[in-house]
Parts: sequence; C-alpha cells; structure tokens
Amino acid sequence: MINGFKEFIMRGNVIDLSVAVVIGTAFTALVTAIVTSVFNPLIAAIFSADSLAGALVVTLPNKSAILFGAVIGALINFLLIAAVVYFVIVLPLNKLKEAQDRRRAAGVPSAVVPHPTTELDLLTEIRDLLAQNAAAAPEQGPKH
Repeated sequence: MINGFKEFIMRGNVIDLSVAVVIGTAFTALVTAIVTSVFNPLIAAIFSADSLAGALVVTLPNKSAILFGAVIGALINFLLIAAVVYFVIVLPLNKLKEAQDRRRAAGVPSAVVPHPTTELDLLTEIRDLLAQNAAAAPEQGPKH
C-alpha cells in the first residue's frame, strides 16, 4: 500500500502539479497587489464605486446583493496567476522537452550523468590501490 502511494507521488504529473500549486501560491500576493492597486481603481472609476467588490452590484428585492464586481476581481486574479504559471513554468518546460525530443530523433545521445560515488566504490578503489602498491614495492625482509 505504501509502495503504491510512493509510486503515485513520484509520478511526473503529481510533481508538476505540486510545483504549479506552489508557484501559483507564491504569485498570489503579487497578483493581488496588481489587482488591488491597478485594476480595482480603474474599474471603480468606470463604475463609480470604491472598489471592485462594490462595482456592478445588483440588489434583489429581498435586500440581497449579487456582487458581480467581486466575481470579476476573482476572475482577473485567476487569469493573471494562470498566465504567470503558464509562461514561467509550463512553456519553458514544453520547449525543453521539445528540444530533447528533437535531439533524440536526430540521434544525438543525451548527456551521460555519472552515478554518484558510494562508500563501497571508494573502499574498493582504496583496496585496489593498496594491492597495486604492495605488488609494486620490492619485498623487504626483516631488518636485523
């Protein structure tokens, strides 16, 4: 059960989605500032309201209100975040993947990444060097 969950988490799609969520969350403050400082005043000036949430308000007979301005603000936030995530993350990754596919199709081998050296590799190399040095050194008898 745990192995299945681990395989699910390690799949590329889940990791890509996680990165998109983190980056999207990081850009939320920036997008909110842009909407609050730029779009809200413009739309508020057009519709004579103090903020975007106060613009395009439809009051129903029972004194309830439909806040179309708030929906428009949320839509602007969503579109800006989606655009940033697309142009900063998705598009460059797609271009990188296309370049790799073109290299693969052209028969250019991908860069060989050497495996990291482990303790066992180092110990084996030390043993071999010691054996080589011992074989190359002349035998010295006991000194009297």
